[in-house]
Amino acid sequence: MSAAPHEHHDKPLIADGESVRVVAFKWLFCVPRFIYKLYFGAVFFGSLAVLYVPFQILLKKESGYPAGFRLMRAWGVFLNITLLVPIHRMRMAPLPKPPYIACANHGSYLDIVHMYKVVPDLFVFMGKYELLKWPLVGMFFKRMNIAVNRGSRTEAAKSLMKASRAIDSGLCVTIFPEATIPLHVPRMKPFKDGAFKLAIEKQVPIVPITFMDHWRLFGDPGDLMSRGHPGIARAIRHPYIETRGMTDADLDNLRHRVFDIIQAPLIEAYGEVRETQRR
Repeated sequence: MSAAPHEHHDKPLIADGESVRVVAFKWLFCVPRFIYKLYFGAVFFGSLAVLYVPFQILLKKESGYPAGFRLMRAWGVFLNITLLVPIHRMRMAPLPKPPYIACANHGSYLDIVHMYKVVPDLFVFMGKYELLKWPLVGMFFKRMNIAVNRGSRTEAAKSLMKASRAIDSGLCVTIFPEATIPLHVPRMKPFKDGAFKLAIEKQVPIVPITFMDHWRLFGDPGDLMSRGHPGIARAIRHPYIETRGMTDADLDNLRHRVFDIIQAPLIEAYGEVRETQRR
């Protein structure tokens, strides 16, 4: 299913998941959600604490990054099982030869965990600067990935330069072009330009990815009333888009094209949020 460019729509094509929740269900499942989030936090941070020393050793030098990446993928498999959120890869189109840029919608922190199952090639994340403040997570993110301080144009430009150097060295880059988790998930925010400027500048392919269910499996961990429960997480890896021959004049069309590709399965699934998804 394809959609016309998003900026041409008079009204949103995807329902705001929060606005259609049944109020009685929000309160009925409040305690189980809280228990699950406590369990989630205990497993996530407990396992990361166990892996803290191995990560410290592997990430001291760039030569250890491939091994650190493999350990991160193994940790992701562990989290899939223990957190009861196994990923179902619905459609996995072939990947281009690295380097490339993977772009996905951002509906939950589960997106980060499952990216390692959808993109097998060695990559660096571009993520929000606030992750550096997270206990234990900040160490991993600072060493191997790229924090983006969007509050400073200078710092944001430096982050893009780091990503450019990563691509030059043969690494892939993954990014959430929305730059943050929208308040109205699964509806997406307009995409920022950075990923698409970078793809055109380096003439590397873009791989669009749609995470279908993360938004309803795990919401804001700090909000007692946000969603949180086990379930299957579906993901789609779309055919990649070549950027060879594109120039800055193609930037807007490329950004809109990727947006529409990622959004299309969400429209099909959540144009009207079904009763079974209203917890």
